[in-house]
Amino acid sequence: MNRTGRIALVLALVGVVGMAFRVSWNALRDIANAVGADQTAATLYPFVVDGLMALALVATLVLAGRDRTFALRVLGTYTAASLVLNYVHGLVPALHGATVDWGRLADWDPANWALVLLATSLPVGSIYFGSDLVAKVLHHRPAPIPTADTNAEESTETEVNRSTADLPESTPAPITATVVRVPDLVAVDYLKSALPLKPVPSIAPAPAPQIPSRASAAVSTRSRRATGRVPQAARSARPKRTPAQLLTEARTATTGWPDAQITAEGIRREVHTSPANARMLRDTLLAERAAAAVGTT
Repeated sequence: MNRTGRIALVLALVGVVGMAFRVSWNALRDIANAVGADQTAATLYPFVVDGLMALALVATLVLAGRDRTFALRVLGTYTAASLVLNYVHGLVPALHGATVDWGRLADWDPANWALVLLATSLPVGSIYFGSDLVAKVLHHRPAPIPTADTNAEESTETEVNRSTADLPESTPAPITATVVRVPDLVAVDYLKSALPLKPVPSIAPAPAPQIPSRASAAVSTRSRRATGRVPQAARSARPKRTPAQLLTEARTATTGWPDAQITAEGIRREVHTSPANARMLRDTLLAERAAAAVGTT
């Protein structure tokens, strides 16, 4: 609808509301005279009831949320009250000529008391509810009109929150312990006895290093720390042991050892030999113990 059509619609609405107010104004004025209001008060009484209805309607269009609900309740309450008073005015013809008894709106006393209470409480309610609605309208802050930048920021924030919330929680993988069964010594001895023994290789003694006659250690008055590998000429000469000597020392060192303790590393540390000799000595000692165990059985 264009602007001209809207203006015409609003003007028509104002005309209809004005005529309806004029019709209701006559009934409410007579009701005010019946409950004891003077001429001026009776003239202003319709503005108290129907005027608050108009104010509540405007507040409904401006407010939002709970405040809008409150304005709708005020509008509905005062609309119902005005309808009841107009209905009573139509039922009691004596109110039209102001010939009714003062304070008498109905023949039945409970109904009369209720109508008088309703007619006299509406001005007080207009003061309270009207002030509250005006305060709510003045303190109302309309929501800002969303722009393109605002929509972009909100969409970005929504996507970030959604992606963050959809991430699954990382759960640690269950740790399963691997059980390693240590073979029994009896089974090990049986396997050693069943397997053929390997012949012990003969180890040729390494030739003694030839120290040149011209080599002489340099004498220095101050100590120097070793910065590299010690040259072969500066090492102390140590006699090489034959395989038989190594085997004898290994037998002596492992006399009280169980079979499970006889390892190449243990023999190497006790006899102070190379890893290759230590492995050879380990195999020889285990073979001898296996042969001894077979002989005793």
